[in-house]
Amino acid sequence: MKLGLGLYRHMLTRENFLFARQAGATHIVAHLVDYFRGGAHASRDDQPTGTDFGWGLAGDPHQLWTTAELLALRREVEAAGLKLEAIENFDPAHWHDVLLDGPRRPQHIENVKTLVRRLGEAGIPIMGYNFSVAGVAGRTRGNYARGEAPSVGMEGPYDAPMPNGMAWNMVVDPNAPAGNVPSATPEQLWDRLQRFLDEVLPVAEAAGVRLAAHPDDPPLPTIRQQPRLVYQPRYYQKLIDLNPSPANQLEFCIGSLAEMTEGDVYEAVDQYSRQHRLGYVHFRNVRGKVPTYKETFIDDGDVDMLRVLHILKRNGFEGVLIPDHTPQMSCGAPWHAGMAYAMGYMKAAMKFTGAD
Repeated sequence: MKLGLGLYRHMLTRENFLFARQAGATHIVAHLVDYFRGGAHASRDDQPTGTDFGWGLAGDPHQLWTTAELLALRREVEAAGLKLEAIENFDPAHWHDVLLDGPRRPQHIENVKTLVRRLGEAGIPIMGYNFSVAGVAGRTRGNYARGEAPSVGMEGPYDAPMPNGMAWNMVVDPNAPAGNVPSATPEQLWDRLQRFLDEVLPVAEAAGVRLAAHPDDPPLPTIRQQPRLVYQPRYYQKLIDLNPSPANQLEFCIGSLAEMTEGDVYEAVDQYSRQHRLGYVHFRNVRGKVPTYKETFIDDGDVDMLRVLHILKRNGFEGVLIPDHTPQMSCGAPWHAGMAYAMGYMKAAMKFTGAD
């Protein structure tokens, strides 16, 4: 197994690449979507939470990421002694009508295919994605973690309707008419995913890119009156069974799985790692279940993270683990300190379990 670090778009700097290397990482997972554009956020370094109007404005619908910029990013990462393992999340501006089954779906499917081909041309092996109409919404922020450290959680269901012009918890059309996005049915959402996988996976295979699906976060049956896909561990199997392509993989989030109300997180780790379906792993800890849970320091939640590592090692997982987010610490560099703590724990745990 390999230790990595995830970085938001504005954090993709040489200084942060060197920080990752100094903290023991060998790989980077990069976010190219700017989640903080035009939105209300406590901090641009901490994970976004947003408001009823989402995280902020989606990107330019007419400007896809180019092969040249992907190559440039990969080379900058490599210049710091690291490898670029994955890009995490499509910009909703480029594919929202795939999620909504809207009139621009044919164009947006072609956008996704183009982006996947460009990742392949740039030598980036994994594209992480979250197939969700409402996206990551409904989370709260507070001094939830040990020592009153700022963290995120959830303090009850969140089903306020989603205004027109929004998708994936971002604004894709600031000029949309008044009203709300109609609720889809679970069957409609699964059908949208089926068509997406059937159309895009052949392109991914040809490009040498794996698509890695994140579970729902938060994992409730509905968010903003929209259905969710993988809100219990068993639905990951349903996703895998939709298409047998080896490029159909999982962005395996331990925290989201632990927040689910059914199943057993260790059985889920065993089930899916035995199938060799894990693209990469979000290695974080939580306390509680939806709709009331809190993210914790990596050594302080409900999940025995060493046990997770033992299972991954036993089943031959050789991919990248990242602390996708973690509580911030009381100092001049809260995000960096929190990440350094998490990565130090992970580095030691990997060595202890023989997983490094």
